[in-house]
Amino acid sequence: MQSTDHKALKQYVHVAVAVIVNQHHEVLIALRPEHLHQGGLWEFPGGKVENQETVFEALVRESKEELAIQIEQAEPFLKIQHDYSDKSVLLDVWKVLVFSGLPGGMEGQAIRWHPINKLNPSDFPEANMSIIRALQLPDHYMITGKFENDEDFRDKMIASVSAGQKIVQLRCKTVRSDAEYIALAKTAKSICHQFNCVLLLNTSVNIFHKIDADGLHLNSQALFEYNQRPVGTDKILSVSCHSEAEMLQAEQLGADIILLSPVKETSSHPGVPGIGWDKFHDMVDNIKSPVYALGGMGKNDLLHAKQAGAQGVAAISAFWLNE
Repeated sequence: MQSTDHKALKQYVHVAVAVIVNQHHEVLIALRPEHLHQGGLWEFPGGKVENQETVFEALVRESKEELAIQIEQAEPFLKIQHDYSDKSVLLDVWKVLVFSGLPGGMEGQAIRWHPINKLNPSDFPEANMSIIRALQLPDHYMITGKFENDEDFRDKMIASVSAGQKIVQLRCKTVRSDAEYIALAKTAKSICHQFNCVLLLNTSVNIFHKIDADGLHLNSQALFEYNQRPVGTDKILSVSCHSEAEMLQAEQLGADIILLSPVKETSSHPGVPGIGWDKFHDMVDNIKSPVYALGGMGKNDLLHAKQAGAQGVAAISAFWLNE
């Protein structure tokens, strides 16, 4: 409790950060001058929020001063609190939806459009790590649902990922054997590869290594079985959480994705109330890993999720076609 109180009293430099993406899936980045804090590294444009100024107003002002563009529409993306050895920052990151003008380095800084999938965290200040992770992840996270047989599973997988799903967790509670799960995982891997979709396996580490998918998903029961990351950093680690203690354990393991649930009451657990958006916001406020809202989620919940600090929404029935 003492460390929490100390953190609450700490003075953070409040910074408005603009994430500007073009039609080629490139993001605008700028090179920090050598004489500044974290100089020589690339960053996402922005600047300090002044007194009596909203974050959006700071975003508009800084973008006009630094880049000579006019931001017309933007939405909250995520918030990051980060402690350096010499200062602490609160990055209030907004995704720019509409702007006018041609970006230029108006303060002499180098700028460039960089492919999102090729952003290298080592080229950026540490506080930018979460921005890069969030940019490289989609808004929707699909969990596989019910199916009648292998053919039905294949049809539903193809229908779902061809409709635009970019990250899939293979969860098959009804399979009778490891061999059956492995067979389904191989089918899913082939389909996901065809549609450039990330496949995460909700299974044991041993089975995961037999298939070599893009990542592993741990449920909350398995979370405390490990004291270090169970897969390499070249793989994605996704974790289910229901409490702050579980989220802290997930971050200790270096989780790349956290699913926090239940946000709302679900059909699978009728009568069990969800945590709601206010509690969700409070729980994820100091979490650096991208967090997806799970539990009663649909496509229409995305804006609420973003406003509460989520990366996006995770669901079965909303995304698993013909569920």
